[in-house]
Amino acid sequence: MMHRRTPLLLSAFTLTVPAVALHAADFQITDAAEFARCVPTGAKIATLSGDLNFIEGPVWIKAGGFLVFSDIPKNELKQWSAATGVRTYREPSQNANGNTLDLTGRLVTCEHSGRRIAIQEKDGTVRTLVDSFEGKKFNSPNDVVVKSDGTLIFTDPDYGLKNNPTTKQKEGREQAGNFVYHHNPQSGKTTALVRDFVQPNGLAFSPDEKILYIADSGAPRHIRRFDVAADGSLSGGQVFCKIDVGGPDGIRVDQAGRVWSSAGDGVQIFSPAGKLIGKILVPESPANLCFGGDDGKTLFITARKTLYAIKVAVSGAAR
Repeated sequence: MMHRRTPLLLSAFTLTVPAVALHAADFQITDAAEFARCVPTGAKIATLSGDLNFIEGPVWIKAGGFLVFSDIPKNELKQWSAATGVRTYREPSQNANGNTLDLTGRLVTCEHSGRRIAIQEKDGTVRTLVDSFEGKKFNSPNDVVVKSDGTLIFTDPDYGLKNNPTTKQKEGREQAGNFVYHHNPQSGKTTALVRDFVQPNGLAFSPDEKILYIADSGAPRHIRRFDVAADGSLSGGQVFCKIDVGGPDGIRVDQAGRVWSSAGDGVQIFSPAGKLIGKILVPESPANLCFGGDDGKTLFITARKTLYAIKVAVSGAAR
C-alpha cells in the first residue's frame, strides 16, 4: 500500500464551490490503476461547513441543487448549497439519521427519537411511512434505501435506544433484536429480512439491484453481501469486506459497482470483488457519504462536526 499527497493544483471543485477551504487530499492506494478511475489526480478535499454537532445521512436533491443531511443531536435536518452555504432545512427532525429519496423525489428519513421511517410530501408535510413491526415499535431506524419498485429496505440498530438525544432518557426496547426490514408502502406489509446483525447500519444496492450491501457497525465491523430476489427477500449474506480502521457506517455504490464505505480513517473504496482499491483520508472520521453535485461526481462526506466534499471521477448508482 502506498501513500500519496496530491499536489496543490487547481481542481474542478473550485469552479463549482469557490468560497470554501480547499486542502490537498491524502490517499492510501492499493490498486493504482483502479484508484485513478475513481479519484482524479489533483483532487482536493473541500471543507464546506464546520462547527456542527454530529452529522449524518447526506442525500443530494438534484431538483433543487442542494444537499440535505442530518445533525442528530441538534434535532435538525440541514441544507447546503454553493449559493447559500448551510442553513436549517427542517426542525425538529426527530433526531433524523439516514435520508434518501423515493421514486418521485420525496425525502424519506430514518428518525431515531421518532422510531419510524417518515416521508416528506411535496407540500412540506411529514407523515409516517412505517413505525412498527408486529405491533411493536422499532428501535431507532438508521439508514434506508428505496428499490426501483418503490419498496424500502432499512436497518434498525439500537443506538437511539441507549440514550434518546432529545429526552436524554433511555427508551424501552420492544423488538427482539436489531433487524433489517423490508416495507411495501402500497400493501403496508413489513417483513424482517435479516435478524443476525449486531448493529445493521448503512446499506446500498448494486447498480442492477441484484446485490444489497449492508454494513455491520457493531463488533464485526464488516460489510455483508446479499442476493436480492424479485420479491425483495434476501439470501446469502457472506462477508464482502472488513474495515481495518474503525467500522463501516454509511456506504454507497458507484455506477461501476464499486463500494465506497465510511471508516475510521476516511472513505475506503472496494472493488465489486471486495478488494480494497484505496482510501481517501479525511481529517475527521466520516459517518456517511453520498454522490451528488451537478454532474453527480462530487462526493459529500459527513464527518463528525464537519461537512466535506471532494470531486471524484465517477457517479453513484441510481439507487
